[in-house]
Amino acid sequence: MVVPGTPRDSLHILDALLNLDGGVKPEMVATDNASYSDMVFGLFKILGYNFSPRFRDLDDQRFWRATMPGVETGTYGPVQELARNRVDLNKVITHWPDMLKVAGSLVTNQVRAYDLLRMFGRDGRPTPLGAAFAEYGRIAKTEHLLRVVDPVDDTYRRQMNRQLTVQESRHKLARDVCHGKRGTIHQAYRDGMEDQLGALGLVLNAIVLWTTKYIDAAVAQLRAEGHEIRDEDIARLSPLKHRNLNLLGRYSFTASVPAAGALRPLRDPDAPELDEDEDEPVGSE
Repeated sequence: MVVPGTPRDSLHILDALLNLDGGVKPEMVATDNASYSDMVFGLFKILGYNFSPRFRDLDDQRFWRATMPGVETGTYGPVQELARNRVDLNKVITHWPDMLKVAGSLVTNQVRAYDLLRMFGRDGRPTPLGAAFAEYGRIAKTEHLLRVVDPVDDTYRRQMNRQLTVQESRHKLARDVCHGKRGTIHQAYRDGMEDQLGALGLVLNAIVLWTTKYIDAAVAQLRAEGHEIRDEDIARLSPLKHRNLNLLGRYSFTASVPAAGALRPLRDPDAPELDEDEDEPVGSE
């Protein structure tokens, strides 16, 4: 998806999620310093996504408490001092039917998430519906912050960081493949840019598939040789590592038709290492 460099790129992420043509719906949407606001949190929350940005200014974030009108609650214990700001749930209750209509319009592609910003604001101030989404988003934002700073259970924080690591690895691979590490698009028109990005995506998918097949073959061979391979270690293997790929320099191709499912022989780790200039990893192109 080609998007402009605007401060609300997180809503373009939401548009992309709502237009997925297959696969499992993601539960966590981890982003690295993506633009965020209370309204953005509210939109992701009402659509069933766990928006999980990595805050650059974590110590400046506000924590909010939500209390139903007429319902008395106890203290918040050690986080009592953090929860000094109160969510106005009356705004959410009043506009809840309209908020559900907005969610339905997004799911059915009647409106884009990015276009909602103009609907939620007027003269630099939020409309009543926009303010209701902001109040609702403050609940989701506070839940996210509490999980991130949890001093006991770091499962959520680790899961978020794992997703960000995968994304950053994919971006690095794309930059290396695209124009010899320059990562720039020189086409003058949008159609040309989309064609170039589409070709880049095809190459990246081919690399990931190729690397996955060889990783699987290497694991199978190690197990056949009697090495202990733990499933938790396999789960951490990534097909986005690409030091073995020859991205720049001279290419050679041999016209041949490989047998169905055949792979090139794996490199012997005990064999003498080639010099860096002579390094041509087995199976690389």
